[in-house]
Amino acid sequence: MNTYINILTTLILLIFSCGSKQKPSPPVTLEDNVGNTSIVIKYNSPRVRERSIWGDLVPYDKVWRTGANEATTIKISEDILIYDSPLEKGEYSFFTIPGKDNWTIIFNNISKQWGSYDYDSNQDVLRLKVVPVQSNSFFENMTFSIEDNNIIFNWENISFSLKIKEL
Repeated sequence: MNTYINILTTLILLIFSCGSKQKPSPPVTLEDNVGNTSIVIKYNSPRVRERSIWGDLVPYDKVWRTGANEATTIKISEDILIYDSPLEKGEYSFFTIPGKDNWTIIFNNISKQWGSYDYDSNQDVLRLKVVPVQSNSFFENMTFSIEDNNIIFNWENISFSLKIKEL
């Protein structure tokens, strides 16, 4: 009987310990509005996990999927301006080219792709330059948010924002 209880206890502990582990890069769907425009961002959120991110895990001057696994996608319901650049309604993959001083932001017509392996610059519909800022906060998880008509990116100690205006 004692052996049966020990085995049962071990199995229960094993089940609970397996269920509590977080996925390394869980999928996230962010849905919000800027005025009458619906914006949906789908991405897999990697974690820092004591790694060196910028220039190491994510190399400088190379196209990055801006997340993990599948390429990040952004779907917008209406035509918008990002800063002063027009972007038609639709669904796009969202790539970045991180640099030490500035980043290139890319909206690409091929919305369903794994990582950036099949990235084709001929399918880019919009490219912008942004200057990332060193954040006063540390972000273990990569996140997107929408605040005050801005799409905001945060990970580790880097942030950037994209100003959105309806047309």
